[in-house]
Amino acid sequence: MSVRYHNFMGRFGWEMQKRFPHLSSDAYLKLQFKTRNKKQKRYIDYFNSCAEAPHPLIVNLETINRCNSGCEFCAASKGRDKRPFKRMDEELFYSIIDQLAEWDYRGHLTLYGNNEPWLDNRIVDFHKYCREKLPYSFIFMSTNGLILDLDRLNAIVPYVDQLIINNYCDDMKLHDNIKEIYDYLKANQEKYADVEILIQMRYIKAVLTNRAGSAPNKAAAKTELTETCLMPFTDMFIFPDGRMGLCCCDNFEATTLGNLNEQSLKEIWNGEKYREAREKIGRGRQNHPFCKHCDFIDAGLRMDAVNDVLAGKPMRGARQTMFAKWS
Repeated sequence: MSVRYHNFMGRFGWEMQKRFPHLSSDAYLKLQFKTRNKKQKRYIDYFNSCAEAPHPLIVNLETINRCNSGCEFCAASKGRDKRPFKRMDEELFYSIIDQLAEWDYRGHLTLYGNNEPWLDNRIVDFHKYCREKLPYSFIFMSTNGLILDLDRLNAIVPYVDQLIINNYCDDMKLHDNIKEIYDYLKANQEKYADVEILIQMRYIKAVLTNRAGSAPNKAAAKTELTETCLMPFTDMFIFPDGRMGLCCCDNFEATTLGNLNEQSLKEIWNGEKYREAREKIGRGRQNHPFCKHCDFIDAGLRMDAVNDVLAGKPMRGARQTMFAKWS
């Protein structure tokens, strides 16, 4: 494990995002669709060949639906969010984690969705419970770091395998608190040898994907897209009220595949609404009304997990000795 800093093609990538935002976004997405389309179809074929739906590769559990950053590409950003405020009931949260444990879930887990996890003051305790109940899962946190400090950093590190700090800005400089954290981490790397900490420089005005038409700075595609999407095959996305939505692109919480206040995780994952979504999207996004103009492409940990499954390897595992070390 390590402490890393990432800047997405350095100054060249930064200037491309600033000066040619739509060209940069569209070129990247076309490349990703072209290089990943066959692999997506291979995973879908594998999924459909199983007698029972395989475990999700990633469980996204949003405990509070608010953010404190002003990213221009996100409808959930501060000042733009139109969702009714929701904060997950603790009994529901613990029930979900208990169900994952009973299911012997060993995939990726993040208590994050279209939000900033540190706005929930229960977030450390929630992660501690996840680590205890799901020792073989890969638990990661993604944060904008705006309210992150050394105390919060050291509080969460014992319970996560990866901490992603996204430094959203328009001047290509680390925020003062993140610079302090980065300098401290580099000077004390041995203390964090069991966790991967990734600090990413992100352009706050970037044009990314249209997120099924919800992105404030990029309209939905005018034509219908025929590419497949892995999200209903790889991800569970849980809103704070217990509803399970289609994916992270549902910024407005418009889709419902089941309600965890009424059904179990396994019932919903193997249920009719999920099967219908998979059947339609597996043949192309144009077959599903929510997805037909969405240009989101799977990336990062999701594709790493897909690659492992297709190669017949166990997915990237958790730090099995780490929890005892920090307890």
